[in-house]
Amino acid sequence: MTELDVEAVDEIEADAPEYVLYGGKGGVGKTTMAAATGLASAAEGTKTLVVSTDPAHSLSDAIGVEVDAEPTRITEDDPAWGVEIDPDAAMAETPLFEEDGSFGGLGGMGDLLDQVAPDAGGGAGLSSMPGTDEAAAVQQLLRFMDDDRFDRVVVDTAPTGHTLRLLELPDVMDSMVGRALKIRQTIGGMMGRVGGLFGGGDDAGDESPDGLSEEEVDDLEALQERIERLRGTLRDPARTDFRIVMVPEEMSVLESERLRDRLDAFGIPVGMVVVNRVLEDLADVTDTTGSFVSPNHDTCEFCARRWEVQQEALARAQDLFRDHGVARVPLFAEEVRGEKSLRVVAACLSA
Repeated sequence: MTELDVEAVDEIEADAPEYVLYGGKGGVGKTTMAAATGLASAAEGTKTLVVSTDPAHSLSDAIGVEVDAEPTRITEDDPAWGVEIDPDAAMAETPLFEEDGSFGGLGGMGDLLDQVAPDAGGGAGLSSMPGTDEAAAVQQLLRFMDDDRFDRVVVDTAPTGHTLRLLELPDVMDSMVGRALKIRQTIGGMMGRVGGLFGGGDDAGDESPDGLSEEEVDDLEALQERIERLRGTLRDPARTDFRIVMVPEEMSVLESERLRDRLDAFGIPVGMVVVNRVLEDLADVTDTTGSFVSPNHDTCEFCARRWEVQQEALARAQDLFRDHGVARVPLFAEEVRGEKSLRVVAACLSA
């Protein structure tokens, strides 16, 4: 995709959401959309961080700049950074889970959460808890929420199943942490009264049976507050835009519909729906000019038949997601890699 005349995309609204999340099944192009959106956002002067939460990272490959577990500058001229979350490093830094799957970190919190987990959150115990990858992603998202270096965070999420578990984590953790605090408060108060009856005085309650120090309780309360802020942010359409990425095939449309319904159940607003790899001319989507190889539906029988299949899927998507707005990104003859190619994709998303 060479010799394209690509203007910097500056149509992103000044009041655009602080958080843009791209979700969908694996292999539909979420990383490409996140990278393109991040570059377009930074082109208008917005300090933007692109985050990959997918354990199988490809953000570095898409951008053409090596990105690691800490925010890395990905353009020289615009304020854009990228980061690929390293689950192992994140969990080692602030572990929520031990190797055997039980809760760790914060000292005695692990033992207490293990005790309350079986019926925490209305029956959501450890057996249905998100894995360490999702927990690490949430930890890092909480961290980036408090990072004033960035005005906008664009998230390339893992495939659908992992993403849904990631989105479940704030609710499950909030329930478990809240339950742990309640039990601690109840037991601590009871033991203090018992100690007083037997002459133990105020010191009798220092070593409470739940094993939590005051500092650990403060940590739990701080974690609960941050989880609540994350949940509120994800559910606020003024701050968060969750965008579903799909390809123009029936199975992808159906999975995208299920994802939309699950997001609705979480109270997370869905904004744009992106249909990627559409067999159409770039000029049908955006006014970007230059050399571009387009499919010929008249002389290429394969292209014509695939276009028929895609048109059915596109019609279905337009009907299902008519309240969200559907953007189309063409199937490019060359792999979309590097800043110039990503700006072409960004132009399609903003058209």
